[in-house]
Amino acid sequence: MTTVLAGDVIARRIEDSIPGAVEESTSRDVWVKPETILEVCRFLKGDSALSFDYLVSISAVDYIEYFEMVYHLLSMPNNHSLVLKAKCWGREDLTVPSITSLWQGADFQEREVYDLMGISFSGHYNMKRIMLWEGFPGHPQRKDYLESPR
Repeated sequence: MTTVLAGDVIARRIEDSIPGAVEESTSRDVWVKPETILEVCRFLKGDSALSFDYLVSISAVDYIEYFEMVYHLLSMPNNHSLVLKAKCWGREDLTVPSITSLWQGADFQEREVYDLMGISFSGHYNMKRIMLWEGFPGHPQRKDYLESPR
């Protein structure tokens, strides 16, 4: 069975390597500043004791006041997992760094988040809609989608 690493322990390791990146942590999750996602993921993948070599999923949650990016990471060699999160405040012009340079599997998932939630990924080589057509009005998984004028 895969071991879920303690978020507070990993948060300390991240903070030791990338000071100021961690915003909060619990026993299960770590929240980092959105602008540090790429750097944090590079550390988590490259650190031999952690070796998060597999990106399971990327998703976004709309909490009205902010969006939360959620990254599920897995270390195949060490058989452990981690949930990494970032809060993106506001509703307009939301951008986080792309992690496609680390995991090619992020390509489709980042484009899906962009298409359905409106969060853009800087550094993504093909940031365009993947499920809906270009020109589709708005982002239909946002909680305010039906309220927004189209």
